Amino acid sequence: MDELEILKKDWKKDDSRYPKLTYNEIYKMILKKSSSIVKWIFIISILEFVLWTGLSFALKDADFNKKFESYHAENIMIPFMALGYIILAYFFYKFFMNYRTISVTDNAKRLMENILKTRRTVKQYVAFNLIYLAASAFLVLGIQFNRDDQMIATINKATANGELFKFYALTIIITLAALAIMIGVILLFYYLIYGILLKRLNRNYKELKRLET
Repeated sequence: MDELEILKKDWKKDDSRYPKLTYNEIYKMILKKSSSIVKWIFIISILEFVLWTGLSFALKDADFNKKFESYHAENIMIPFMALGYIILAYFFYKFFMNYRTISVTDNAKRLMENILKTRRTVKQYVAFNLIYLAASAFLVLGIQFNRDDQMIATINKATANGELFKFYALTIIITLAALAIMIGVILLFYYLIYGILLKRLNRNYKELKRLET
């Protein structure tokens, strides 16, 4: 339980024993907590990037990656990955600027606006990661359809048997099912980390609203 919540509980137990905090004192406590939360959002986003980048390098010699390299799809994948890194860099910049802005905020109204802006940035960041994951899966699948000899042979066989639609439908359904599982796991990860931080940030926002009324 944080310092502000402890004080609130103590006030309810015995109103005469504990000093009343001034507006500025309560505001400074909320500002300090909010600044710390936003700082952790920034740090965790960087650690998450390092984790996924490290995993991609660790799996670089995996059979699937070696096979994918034989498709020579660098002209497609490199710009796609570069775009992803640019957008991620933008979000890291936004998280850092949100932290800096909140740290020097000098009034409750502006702090409330910055909290809302930070929450919006985190939601956009999560949405981008999920959309990028789905786009990556279908991009890789499309490259396989066009450049994988085994996949091309299977497509030709399905075409000859009049089962091309069935083949594509089954492949897409399996891909969507796998994506749904991966997105579910990632959403759980985001909920356990960013969701908890955003809940705390939202509590601070509500405290500020009460402070302003």
